[in-house]
Amino acid sequence: MRKFTMVLCAATMLLCYACKEQTVPAIIDDNPQKNVAMENLLTRRSVRQYTDQVPPMDVIEEICKAGTYAPTGMNRQSPIIIAVINREMRDSLSRLNARVLENDSIDPFYGAPVVLVVLADSSAHTYLEDGSLVMGNLMNAAHAKGLGSCWIHRAKEVFESEEGKQILADLGIEGNYVGIGNCILGYTAGDYPEAKPRKENWVYWVK
Repeated sequence: MRKFTMVLCAATMLLCYACKEQTVPAIIDDNPQKNVAMENLLTRRSVRQYTDQVPPMDVIEEICKAGTYAPTGMNRQSPIIIAVINREMRDSLSRLNARVLENDSIDPFYGAPVVLVVLADSSAHTYLEDGSLVMGNLMNAAHAKGLGSCWIHRAKEVFESEEGKQILADLGIEGNYVGIGNCILGYTAGDYPEAKPRKENWVYWVK
């Protein structure tokens, strides 16, 4: 009887230990060499040279989905994404962007075939931060899917113009939306950019 009791106690201890171990989420990986998320964050670069090949629709959809999971103030989810694959619309946005620069001879989108325009509802006091976090998610997701990306500015000016406002109206978008940025997407042409040296004093420690 004593031997049976000892075996039962040992089995119970093992079971409790196993249950305790399972409380740690399986997705956590404390091995930095295998941490894909960290590797993705550290290796993403801004790409300014693209082929004209359009990425598969399911890949673009996954990238957009990642954007919708960016954190937002009070979870108000103030941003929206306009995913532009249509070549005519893409070229129109490029032209409007170049007009802000007062240089109609350039393509501010560097030949990228896809543009994800992020706007945010300015009635949310964190709209600028919300939209910026969406842009970050889009660019990191693009890198994770093997695509190049870059944040292109002047979305604010473009969608403050009459033509920009008409684009929103034609899409049925109503509200106080302000352009945050254009995330251009595509396959990198040429070599992938090298990381620039990090500046000194990036982090100030308070221990």
